[in-house]
Amino acid sequence: MTGISTHVLDITNGRPLAGLQVELYDVATNPPTRINGTRTNADGRTDAPMLAAKDARTGHFELRFHVGDHFKAADGLSDVVPVRFSIFDAAQHYHVPMLCAPWFFSTYRGS
Repeated sequence: MTGISTHVLDITNGRPLAGLQVELYDVATNPPTRINGTRTNADGRTDAPMLAAKDARTGHFELRFHVGDHFKAADGLSDVVPVRFSIFDAAQHYHVPMLCAPWFFSTYRGS
């Protein structure tokens, strides 16, 4: 499996975050080129990869997680959380999950 996938978990309740807007950009272009945009499903995942296996390629990318739309907290830290990363081996799958709360976010390279 190749391409880019993601999922989002709300750590305030330990549940998947459904309905969150997520976008994928190619940041090697100026301005960045939007490749894909979707919302997470009931499992906190996107119904299709953000970058399909047939489109897998090396490059510099950014996932944008629109957490402010979900949390709408007066003390919220972020509106949109950008996660920039590079793909050096297009034969590998890149899974980039997001853990978040109104005042916290973290990501890692998943499997």
